[in-house]
Amino acid sequence: MHYSHVCLNSFGYELPPVEVTSAQLEARLAPVYERLKLPVGRLELMSGIKARRFWNPGTRPSQAAAMAGRKALDVTGVSGEDIDCLIFTSVSRDMMEPATAAFVHRSLGVGRNCQVFDISNACLGFLNGMIVLANMIELGQVRRGLIVAGETAEDLVESTLRHLLSAEALTRKSIKPLFASLTIGSGAVGLVMEDRRINDTGHYLVGSSCQANTAHNDLCQGGQNAEQGTLMSTDSEVLLEKGVETAARCWADFLRNLGWKKESIARFFCHQVGRAHGQLLFNTLDLDPARNFETLSTLGNVGSVSAPITMAMGIEHGVLRSGEKAALLGIGSGINSLMLGIQW
Repeated sequence: MHYSHVCLNSFGYELPPVEVTSAQLEARLAPVYERLKLPVGRLELMSGIKARRFWNPGTRPSQAAAMAGRKALDVTGVSGEDIDCLIFTSVSRDMMEPATAAFVHRSLGVGRNCQVFDISNACLGFLNGMIVLANMIELGQVRRGLIVAGETAEDLVESTLRHLLSAEALTRKSIKPLFASLTIGSGAVGLVMEDRRINDTGHYLVGSSCQANTAHNDLCQGGQNAEQGTLMSTDSEVLLEKGVETAARCWADFLRNLGWKKESIARFFCHQVGRAHGQLLFNTLDLDPARNFETLSTLGNVGSVSAPITMAMGIEHGVLRSGEKAALLGIGSGINSLMLGIQW
């Protein structure tokens, strides 16, 4: 896909107030570690995640997303009345029905002449939202839109801790599919995108490529039940292998479709799963890891928020300068890969 009229205006993001370190989580799991003779420090060593952020109890995904959305609107100076489309893209959601976007819409006071809906695609939801909104802008269906995501990892992490502490039959092997859940964190991000014909920001979405590899949709699955809460089972090793394989095919299409050379891309902003994931991805794609801006060690895996909040924080830190190219690289369970090219 290629775009001629799509501008990125401004990001807004919100970091949850509670920082929880990997050491703190391991301290709560001390009985399990002792019984299975697991080395202390394993979680940070394996994942590269020193800490992650959590919201205060009772914070809903829509509330988190609205905070980030409000910041994005405030930076742009755009009123809610000027938003023609509002898309909520998180894994987390307030409830099954109505769409969580409806709560964000009400909270932000966005106008009535606005399309309001959710998009869900595991950790790629926000990037999918960017593509859907870009298509609508390119076709002249909307002038300006707002994409938001608010991930709330608290229930998943707490349910996982309770399960690990109560499951006496756990072994060093059977604990592995649950361990990935302890890398998840919370956060929120928003982005205003618009038609350059009404406001040329100089920051453009150039194009994108995607790959689906759904033969492996059983490698990371999660859900809720009344007894155990939210739990997720992840075959991390195979998911890593097949995810990067899928990303390699997507990367080849991306360079070909956009006509870019990898050397011309100044910065990469990735969906972040763990240290091994990042290393294998950049080795496989033969990319310079020095060009990758990371938030993994302090935020963990923030689901659909991960790649866009990393880009937002990178821009804030001045790592992406005017005239440079950037790429958003996403891999999500399913398995799907989506990559977006940005001319900043």
